[in-house]
Amino acid sequence: MDRYDFCRALARDAGKLAHRAFGTSATSMKGRHDVVTAMDREVERFIRGAIATRFPGDAIIGEEEGGAGDNRSEHLWLIDPIDGTANYARGLPRYCVSIGYLERGVPTLGSIYDPSHDWLYSAARGEGAWRDGERMAVSPFADMTTATVECGWSTRRSTEDYLALLSRVMHGGAAMRRAGSGALGLVDVAAGRVEAYCELHINAWDCAAGIVLVQEAGGFANDFFSGDGTTKGNPLIATNAALRDELAAMIGIAIALPS
Repeated sequence: MDRYDFCRALARDAGKLAHRAFGTSATSMKGRHDVVTAMDREVERFIRGAIATRFPGDAIIGEEEGGAGDNRSEHLWLIDPIDGTANYARGLPRYCVSIGYLERGVPTLGSIYDPSHDWLYSAARGEGAWRDGERMAVSPFADMTTATVECGWSTRRSTEDYLALLSRVMHGGAAMRRAGSGALGLVDVAAGRVEAYCELHINAWDCAAGIVLVQEAGGFANDFFSGDGTTKGNPLIATNAALRDELAAMIGIAIALPS
């Protein structure tokens, strides 16, 4: 619980730092449609410094500065200083700070802070998922024709692959959306605002915290951290129990059941 309390406080502090330059931070491009701001780097350094001071033996991997660690690490933090950077840079209030923690390869803690709404989402393995003091639960909807699925996108997979994913989801009867933050997309699954989030390839720092939130809110995800998922990313699907099997078959990503 010491790490949990620390994680929650750190996510909020980092988010408040990020929000100081909301819509105004200097930007550059890391690649096609891959925006980075000066504040991304400042926030990551802030988070890294806090972890290194409090838990000097823990491994850290961050979006901007990389790091050393994998599924064999006893204590591993996965940090995205600003998830939804394109929104953040344009002054669109759909971004967050995401801090996830794995213990011996198992997603154990997650905190996601949404500065635009001053909402702190947090979860610890076996302790439930929370928005501030309110417990969260995934949607109970069992009919695909009433479901909304957020389909994340990145240039790491082809346009044709993404359009095929959209086609499968929409022909399956679900509504589709994309809002530019994988971490907040997972938050919305955990909070019951949408029924599922999927992406053909996503990096671990984008989803480590959100996976814990979804699982602790009663949902399911694929075994994202298998293979090289921690260091190289993997496909991702997260949803509720009622749609789990149907959606996994539709999208073609197997969902891991608890052992």
